[in-house]
Amino acid sequence: MRHMERHRNQHSGWLRAAVLGANDGIVSTASLIVGVAAASASHPGILMTGVAGLVAGAMSMAAGEYVSVHSQADTEKADLKRERMELDADRPSELRELTAIYMARGVERDLARQVAHQLMEHDDLGAHARDELGISDTGNARPVQAALSSAASFAVGAVLPLAVTALAPQQALITAVSGASLVFLGLLGALAARVGGASMLTAALRMTFWGALAMGITAGVGKIFGAVV
Repeated sequence: MRHMERHRNQHSGWLRAAVLGANDGIVSTASLIVGVAAASASHPGILMTGVAGLVAGAMSMAAGEYVSVHSQADTEKADLKRERMELDADRPSELRELTAIYMARGVERDLARQVAHQLMEHDDLGAHARDELGISDTGNARPVQAALSSAASFAVGAVLPLAVTALAPQQALITAVSGASLVFLGLLGALAARVGGASMLTAALRMTFWGALAMGITAGVGKIFGAVV
């Protein structure tokens, strides 16, 4: 029977994307709201600015992630095409190359050659893609999926400070949005650390620190330019 194990690094791909998107949504939207509020804007204007920030940020995340991941996919396709050509042109050399890879990992020469031969007989391109190029089916680039997930996670994060903005009175808006957003960031950091098996306290403190720094700087800029205007 096959022994199935669950490792935490299996979550690394989607966890990183989800945490990054939600963190950006909270920090950027909260900072934008706090900065505009510090410039003495009206409550409806602040709320509309936050909504615009949510839409613009989600679209920016989607576009950036799509372009980035699509570039990765194009690179992988080019590498696989080149590897296919090399396999067709000089299969013995490719067999020696794969054998050397396994030997470098500690496999004895004859056994390494036997394994390389059997794997190439089964799926020559797949063997070289996995062990030479580091490309696997689980790690294949999916641009559309990455774009949608990034936009969705950003929007979920951005909705949190927006909800506080809609409910809080204008005179307490900066305090309410800043405090609630820091709580959200702390919870997000702790949750991500819990799933990834890291220190929950360290992750929560790291996220709240950078969130507080971003909101503080943006509030300062809004106060300065609000006074000038």
